[in-house]
Amino acid sequence: MSEDDSKETSNGVDEDEWHLYASADYGAAESLENSEPSNEEETDVEWFDGDDFYQQGDSIDWDAPPCPAPLGIAHVIKIGACDHCLHRIGGRRTQSSGFEGGASLRKEASSRDPGLSDFDIPDLCPLCENLFDDVGNIVERIIETLEETQFRSMQLGIHIPKDLLQSEDAIRTKHGARGSKPLKASFAIAIQAEMLRKTPEIAFVKEYPDVMVTVDALTLRVDTDVRPVFIYGRYEKLARGIPQTRWPCRSCRGRGDGCESCEGTGLQYRESVQDIIGDPVKADMGASDTSFHGMGREDIDVRCLGSGRPFVLEIKNPKIRETDLADLESKINSNNPEKVKVNSLKWCHKKDVSRVKETRSEKSYTIRFKIEDAPPEDQIIESINSLSGVVLEQETPKRVSHRRAAKTRKRKIVSISDVVVDGQEIQFSLRCEAGTYVKELVHSDEGRTVPSVKSVIDRECEVIWLDVNEIHAD
Repeated sequence: MSEDDSKETSNGVDEDEWHLYASADYGAAESLENSEPSNEEETDVEWFDGDDFYQQGDSIDWDAPPCPAPLGIAHVIKIGACDHCLHRIGGRRTQSSGFEGGASLRKEASSRDPGLSDFDIPDLCPLCENLFDDVGNIVERIIETLEETQFRSMQLGIHIPKDLLQSEDAIRTKHGARGSKPLKASFAIAIQAEMLRKTPEIAFVKEYPDVMVTVDALTLRVDTDVRPVFIYGRYEKLARGIPQTRWPCRSCRGRGDGCESCEGTGLQYRESVQDIIGDPVKADMGASDTSFHGMGREDIDVRCLGSGRPFVLEIKNPKIRETDLADLESKINSNNPEKVKVNSLKWCHKKDVSRVKETRSEKSYTIRFKIEDAPPEDQIIESINSLSGVVLEQETPKRVSHRRAAKTRKRKIVSISDVVVDGQEIQFSLRCEAGTYVKELVHSDEGRTVPSVKSVIDRECEVIWLDVNEIHAD
């Protein structure tokens, strides 16, 4: 792996599939079933006509005019619509909405046609199958599930069976008022209204919600997804031998159970920059875990100094979404101060993960190596300085060939400075293009890097240590 090369193929950011569930007011109104391609041939849906559908012994007039005509209101009552759906598709303004609004429409219609009072509401409303009766219960479940979670915004997703959506659409399209809201959107609005009545401080949003809630109308199951929080900052790695992210155990591949090699931890190295930073954050925000997204990475034996390497820490399932970042920075820096420190913490968004991972910035290094049978000092200095401004051709190094594509990369050495010869040991600083394999610049990797320090001084070179001095990202 490059000393601080950004990954050549970005891992990217997982795409949310929330649009598959979102209500009509908050994203695509497709149901989950509609999102899946089907090989089945479509069949025509058969609907009742006036000759084979009866309500309490009376034939129903399926040719009645649509709402809001009085005969249309009467017809919707006769087919058994609940008060909520009566108001939803009735198209009449009332002082109240929902069940109360429908009850007033029913009362008004009965005053015009006393016979309507004989039509009792059936066990199941043909438009909603009594879904709106469960709004209060659903809201109670949402509130109970999120009782210990801090949030200010929410997005709601509804999953309604396809057959119910189709049957409701057929009835509403033929007999409902023009512009009446479909079942899915109306059900979402009803849940939102009840949530706002009980928790008026929250807001329903289209983007970046604190929590996402999905409701399955068939089972009344409520699932909540607490969205992650993102913090941008820079880290300094002050000690060698620490990987940037968790490194799964090679023996058990991270499983941990019963592994003698990692003593059950599942980790090749007990410490990582990710956990030294992430553990205090998890404790402070009540989170379940973290993901670490760095602007490239340095090798495990390389320090990262200067102002540090930019990163975004993704905090998963946080109970607390807001905290004092200055205080949090202090907690992180006191966790393992001789190994890792952070600075410049600030809140950011998910899109900043891609920005950080895809940014390719020049970097400055200092490297120290040793040779045998050293030539004269002035010759060494002149030879190394001759590499300033050259464009290297670097084949994929042997040490990363198992995880990197085999190709030749061209990388520019912007400048070389501060060449110091100390007996058999030589040290110099350089600034170079992102993705330069700096160790290979020195020892040439058996000729895979051309030109190299080895080629210009004509000596075998053994790298002692390497430091990242600065990442020129801002």
